[in-house]
Amino acid sequence: MIMYVRIPTRSQQGMLKSLRAWCRRALGCSGVIGLAALCLVPLSARAALGGDAASVSADQAAFNAGQALADHGTYSVYTLTTPAGLTVREYLAATGGVFAVAWKGPMLPNLRQLLGGYYARYVSAPRTHRGGHGHHALHQSDLVVESSGHMRAFVGRAYLPQALPPGVTASAIQ
Repeated sequence: MIMYVRIPTRSQQGMLKSLRAWCRRALGCSGVIGLAALCLVPLSARAALGGDAASVSADQAAFNAGQALADHGTYSVYTLTTPAGLTVREYLAATGGVFAVAWKGPMLPNLRQLLGGYYARYVSAPRTHRGGHGHHALHQSDLVVESSGHMRAFVGRAYLPQALPPGVTASAIQ
């Protein structure tokens, strides 16, 4: 059996120390019991495809990005721009769910952050390779991810076809 352990970031390490101390004070436990209790506490909010408006704010903080908003009636587009020049667009339906994300910039965004619960399916599913420049495509009935690019020029999008608002087509996601 192979186990994967996610190494926490510095801010998460600080939070882990605080939670361990709280666990010792409040519950009077330490060691394995304290670590088991910590596993039940989420380390960070995961903004993602299928998330809500709060997830957009979490992405803005995670990417240390500026934000702009464009309202298109049945959906809104939040454009996040990082200091490094990466642009991430999150498409939020009027009903409140993130139905698509798109990116363009000199590096790939953190796809685990953007795809959330769909990330595991993305990395485990066979992908179609077309042409050059690292083009990857995953087309399933409920999830589409397209990504391509080369050093300092990446572009991609991911969307949930069943969640597209009425009148919105995949071509609107750029």
